[in-house]
Amino acid sequence: MIKVIIERRIMPGLEDEYELAAREAMRISLGIRGFIGGETLVRLGHTDRRLMITKWRDLRAWKEWHASEARASAMQRILPLLTEDETIQIYEAGY
Repeated sequence: MIKVIIERRIMPGLEDEYELAAREAMRISLGIRGFIGGETLVRLGHTDRRLMITKWRDLRAWKEWHASEARASAMQRILPLLTEDETIQIYEAGY
């Protein structure tokens, strides 16, 4: 299993619109093969900062989702709401 950490910074005043778009993206990912689950965190004192932690069966499942038309479509609603490119980091269990 891997965890994918996505950090996003939202344009001030667009947090509610972002939440709707992000929920839709999460709803779509629920049906994707290899998706295990995820959560979204809001940084204390910074309502424009989001951290998404998603769990995937393996790197292949994540790469398929990342390159999919479904994700590209969901991101068309999210990207215009961000002040900068999202950052994505991938982690696996330590040994």
